[in-house]
Amino acid sequence: MESQPQHAESNVPPGSPRTGVHSDLEDALGHHFSDPGLLEAALTHSSYVAEHAHATSYERLEFLGDAVLELAATDIIFSRMEDASEGEMTKTRASVVDVTSLSEIARMIRVGEHVRLGAGERNSGGADRDSILSDVVEALLGAVYLDAGFEAAAVVVGGLWSDQITTKIGGAEVTDPRSLLQEHLARTGDTVTFEYDRSGPDHDTVFTARAIVGGETVGEGSGGSKKAAALSASAQALATIGSR
Repeated sequence: MESQPQHAESNVPPGSPRTGVHSDLEDALGHHFSDPGLLEAALTHSSYVAEHAHATSYERLEFLGDAVLELAATDIIFSRMEDASEGEMTKTRASVVDVTSLSEIARMIRVGEHVRLGAGERNSGGADRDSILSDVVEALLGAVYLDAGFEAAAVVVGGLWSDQITTKIGGAEVTDPRSLLQEHLARTGDTVTFEYDRSGPDHDTVFTARAIVGGETVGEGSGGSKKAAALSASAQALATIGSR
């Protein structure tokens, strides 16, 4: 069943103290953490860890939050799109869990004001970089899941993503290149897989992705996260396939 979208305050117990340095972010999420350490970790970039040895980066929480978001969004989409095909639902989901959507959510709740970055990363504009903002949003969902369980995380997703999902279901065009590539290949029965390489120090990691179809590399791209690299590789793959 669908986790019904709720107002962002619905998961905040009445009278909860709002004295922490991140209380406004917790208000925006609709969740106040029982374990503040989870919130701190979700906001900590690897560049900060490089300068503060006892800090923990958000990377593991990001991995968890990615799965939490996909399931929660899938639940909402499945319930709302009762007559839609698998392909239509997949396209809608892809459009609300991509970097663009995630970074939009991040800016809406002002994540950039709270993320902990190393000096170099902050000075280079990391607090407003899509790849970092989108990763932090996923990490926050992973942190909510560990703090209070899936239902609490689903309430956060419902509150923050409900309008986006409504818009996408209403017919907005899906332009995510990875989704477009998968849709294009589905017509011919082909599939795409991605292989990744990682380079650079932890605080300035670069991922390179190769889009592989039928054993052939048809696109390559790089970015500050695997998602960004895969999107870049997918865009090149679409151009390659389209020119044949």
